Amino acid sequence: MERKYNFAIVGATGAVGERMISTLETAGIPIGEIKLLSSKRSEGKKILFQGKTVTVEEATENSFEGIDIALFSAGGDVSKWLIPHAVKAGAICVDNTSAYRMDSNVPLVVPEVNEDALFKHNGIIANPNCSTIQMVAALEPIRKTYGLKKVVVSTYQAVSGAGVAAIDELDRQTKSILAGESVKPGVLPVKKGLKHHQIAFNCIPQIDVFHENGYTLEELKMINETKKIMEMPDLHVAATCVRLPIATGHSESVYIEVEKLGATVSEIHQLLKDAPGVVLVDEPENHAYPMPVDAVGCNDVFVGRVRKDLDNPRGFHLWVVSDNLLKGAAWNSVQIAQSLVKKGIVK
Repeated sequence: MERKYNFAIVGATGAVGERMISTLETAGIPIGEIKLLSSKRSEGKKILFQGKTVTVEEATENSFEGIDIALFSAGGDVSKWLIPHAVKAGAICVDNTSAYRMDSNVPLVVPEVNEDALFKHNGIIANPNCSTIQMVAALEPIRKTYGLKKVVVSTYQAVSGAGVAAIDELDRQTKSILAGESVKPGVLPVKKGLKHHQIAFNCIPQIDVFHENGYTLEELKMINETKKIMEMPDLHVAATCVRLPIATGHSESVYIEVEKLGATVSEIHQLLKDAPGVVLVDEPENHAYPMPVDAVGCNDVFVGRVRKDLDNPRGFHLWVVSDNLLKGAAWNSVQIAQSLVKKGIVK
């Protein structure tokens, strides 16, 4: 008899939680019970899952009895509060917040890159930052063949990465400006920040708070998470993260330096074509390259504009695009659940 797995989704009514539900529904994992958990204000909401109506429950310390895998996307404070209780109840927790990402005892996993790190879990697995996920998925096939010395990335990130409030603010500001009205920003770059900036018809070179070294927390996440996922603590990584007036879909301009000489664009093209979860879109003569509008709703990472640096024989440039709410969050979490089942890690 086929084993079925019991799931819980914490933050089920949020933007990422909703996508966790829809991706899990079609992920091919045999599911027994599913608990949809959220804050008290969403308690009682009805959600359809695999043809059955599921009632959203308030997430508490006692919500995880009998749960095999729990997916978390309700904020770092909620994860720190509830995950220890879920682990104690026997659940493997996949956390989509930054709460545990840099914990040395917690694997940080992108299945296309470091799936075997899942065997090292102690009840908690961290889902990386959205911008990190798509970049390392694109770079891993190149790294495996040619090595990697340096990564310099500039991001062009959608407002959905800052939550529903940021999407609503972009919508309101756009309508107001087109109507000739003034706007009063209140969310970006940081909702609890002392000052806010207009996002409509603008770009903001700040995502999250600034560290004393001049980098933002988002930039430091990309730097530190890339090194951890690839198990390359000495890799040179630099990042500049920018928020754009786009609802969904992160884009990245990535410069890399490989270790081995002799790599060609055509060889890198072939590596990307063969890589799981990666789609090559690189026909500049036909104006074909990845764009966020085309990535929305897709689970894959799209790569294009691959070209050799004109001055450094080891240098290459790439353009990487992905749906930040899917591969950057919900889909990567569900992929981790797939891997836990496939590799027999769920006891």
